[in-house]
Amino acid sequence: MKSCDKTKDIPLQFALDDTQDTILNYCNLKELPVALETTAYRMAMDLYRNESPGEESTPLGTVSSISEGDASTSFKSPTTEFKDHLLKDYKAQLRRFRKVGFR
Repeated sequence: MKSCDKTKDIPLQFALDDTQDTILNYCNLKELPVALETTAYRMAMDLYRNESPGEESTPLGTVSSISEGDASTSFKSPTTEFKDHLLKDYKAQLRRFRKVGFR
């Protein structure tokens, strides 16, 4: 019988929790509707793949510029870039559940 690798449990749970918080805050909800569970899982998978939570080294991100003389390459920050991108990709699904919030 194979042993179960649990080394990714904490980073995966972080991605799920962070995604749920993002959805609840964006939609002004207290709990996640069943109809958004699949969307939450998809968002969490995207977050996990792109941000690599739990990894000691940060992913480089996308290339922002390349110079050929003396070979220089610059990268955009993956966390800043991806966080904005993640919500934007799912706004169409989330908008149906969004409630007006008052402060």
